[in-house]
Amino acid sequence: MHTPTLFQSFFLGGFECSTHRRDDGRRLDLIEATGHGRAAAQDYRAMLRHGIGSVRDGVRWHLIETSPGRYDWSSLLPMVHAAREAGVQVVWDLCHYGHPDDIDIWRPQFVDRFARFAAAVTRLLREETDDVPVFCPVNEIAYWSWAGGDRGMMNPCATGRGFELKHQLVRAAIAGIGAVRAVDPRARFVHVDPVINVAAHPDRPDDATEAAAYTRAQYQGWDMTAGELWPGLGGRPELLDVIGVNYYSDNQWFLGGGTIGREDPRYRPFRDILADVWQRFRRPILVAETGAEGDARSPWLDYVAGEVLAAMEAGIPVEGICLYPILDYPGWTNDRHCPVGLLGFPETGGRPVHRPLADTLDRWQRLFDRRLDREFGQRAARVA
Repeated sequence: MHTPTLFQSFFLGGFECSTHRRDDGRRLDLIEATGHGRAAAQDYRAMLRHGIGSVRDGVRWHLIETSPGRYDWSSLLPMVHAAREAGVQVVWDLCHYGHPDDIDIWRPQFVDRFARFAAAVTRLLREETDDVPVFCPVNEIAYWSWAGGDRGMMNPCATGRGFELKHQLVRAAIAGIGAVRAVDPRARFVHVDPVINVAAHPDRPDDATEAAAYTRAQYQGWDMTAGELWPGLGGRPELLDVIGVNYYSDNQWFLGGGTIGREDPRYRPFRDILADVWQRFRRPILVAETGAEGDARSPWLDYVAGEVLAAMEAGIPVEGICLYPILDYPGWTNDRHCPVGLLGFPETGGRPVHRPLADTLDRWQRLFDRRLDREFGQRAARVA
């Protein structure tokens, strides 16, 4: 059975850090909206109390580089210091959908600006900590290409240009990786995208070929990064490091609409999807996002953790599971309270804990510790 080595804890906490502009022009900043920017130190300590020693978090490019080449680190440094003082390992998202307003994402300058920004962040981290940096260069290239390039739902709010946007985001990720490694060759990278299964509806069997093509398209960003697809973008095998897979209950659907339920014979067990990713790329895997809303939180973790354990027992190198988002957050489109987290919105005395999820998490942490015959470094910090 694979023994993870990359993260301080097998279970990670993911802080929602989207910073895109919606189609109505409004800029989102989920780090601010959840209160995490002001409470990072308390939030990181709360992670430790729940046995979580590694997290995903975000670098807010639009706040840092408000004019070309001039960096204001006031939004990032308190988070870096808080993580260092708590002893929490952070996977930093360098670009989580958002970028400074003066950048035209379609132009070559976007790639150049992002590379310089990635290098600047890496230099800052080298000055502030001795830890090996871990980055997600460009979050969810496939989803961003679809939502921003085909459907016009977020910046750059285009339609019919998704594949063009995917090329541009891959170029930026490749340039960013090179810039980071030039500053700190130790750096590791998690390439995060959703994993999906699209099937033909039983009433429309002729859709099978198109559905299969849709499913295969999920690999394009990773294939481009590795140089297996459109090698003129600059991809090379050594650029592809850890594969970050995002998986939720609606990641399997019928072509044309309708979620495939787990009881349906067309549903693919998550362990099989993980096996497909491993067979194709032969890279370590992080379940970079998974979670559910409301009362489904605990049962969903039971399902995903069980599938991951089965995959690891079959020899698939899964490095961890990131609960995402780890905090409740206001919805992107309507600001509704989305009860998805282990922790809720800030209240007097701290954030409320969703006890069923906390108990389920604790049970799986103990099970994975026993099966892996090891204790992760931060687990001793749990408060009973």
